[in-house]
Amino acid sequence: MASAALKILYVGTLSPYDSALYRSWALERLGQQVVLLDATSQSRGGFLSKVEFRLSAGPGVWQFNRDVLMAAEQHRPDVMWGDKLLYMQPATLKKLRAMGIALVNYTIDNPFGPRRDPGWRLYMKCIPLYDLHVVQRDQNVLDYLARGARDVLKIQTAYEPTLQFPPPPEWSDADRDRGVSFIGTPYDHRAEFLTSLWRDHGLPVTISGAERLWRQALQPDAFAALFGGGELFLKEYRDGIWRSKINLSFLTHSNRDEFAHKSFEIAGCGSFLLAERSQGHSDRFFEGEEAIFFDGLEDCADMCRRFLPDEAGRERIARAGHRRAFRCGYGNDVQVGAILERLGKILASA
Repeated sequence: MASAALKILYVGTLSPYDSALYRSWALERLGQQVVLLDATSQSRGGFLSKVEFRLSAGPGVWQFNRDVLMAAEQHRPDVMWGDKLLYMQPATLKKLRAMGIALVNYTIDNPFGPRRDPGWRLYMKCIPLYDLHVVQRDQNVLDYLARGARDVLKIQTAYEPTLQFPPPPEWSDADRDRGVSFIGTPYDHRAEFLTSLWRDHGLPVTISGAERLWRQALQPDAFAALFGGGELFLKEYRDGIWRSKINLSFLTHSNRDEFAHKSFEIAGCGSFLLAERSQGHSDRFFEGEEAIFFDGLEDCADMCRRFLPDEAGRERIARAGHRRAFRCGYGNDVQVGAILERLGKILASA
């Protein structure tokens, strides 16, 4: 880590519901001086914003870049840390570099993945201009380097310890009203998977997430039976995990994910994790002791039937999973600290 505190202009989507804000909290806990700039402050909503997002062009894009430069002029930071800045223009980064500001880009999503999300046009042009890119996939390290990246660091997504922590010691199944629970979005084939757990296997499935997306993804009878409420954030998100006997965590295959952010959040909450098997999950949790993994629908259903009645087994695994997450640094402070360490080396060699 850098020997002295850095002044960091932290730019990202900074609502209380976004993990970008939580990473800024970690920077502050690690002794850095953080100046926040919300990347969504120019958004007016409606049709124009949708067009701007798809084209990465328009009044909101231009205003965003002016705001970044104004903030840099005002605060004279050592570092501009961007969290998935789709509207950043190459000319703006060049001006920041000319001011002697180091540039960090942190992006959870996969701009090279098969999902083909819109909005990456400017982002791709900016890749060679950052001093450091932070990603969460081995393949992305190669992808960014092939696009001219100066340096790429792979880390993992993390839980936020001020929000995601274990329930009180007296918590038990008497407090859990969700059986097989999934909190999230209907990427890939999750709607069909969860419907089959309920319809074909008779399991007590509860889903929380964006109502519009789940209503579109689920058949009407499944939506009526499975949807347990809208999106959960902050305390409500933690409470939803606590209230679940089994917390499901899926890989986003359309993003080529190696592990799921949700897995670390569930472990951070000291709750029972049933995650889709992957090398990334297996490297981070000891199977059968710290988490349970599943291969496909039938295996998932078998694991649910096995552990739903086994409160003691779930409690043991949940506690061990939380100890592993804490001991191995799956929280924001350790992961953000690794970025600061690499950044310190970059600054020292400049």
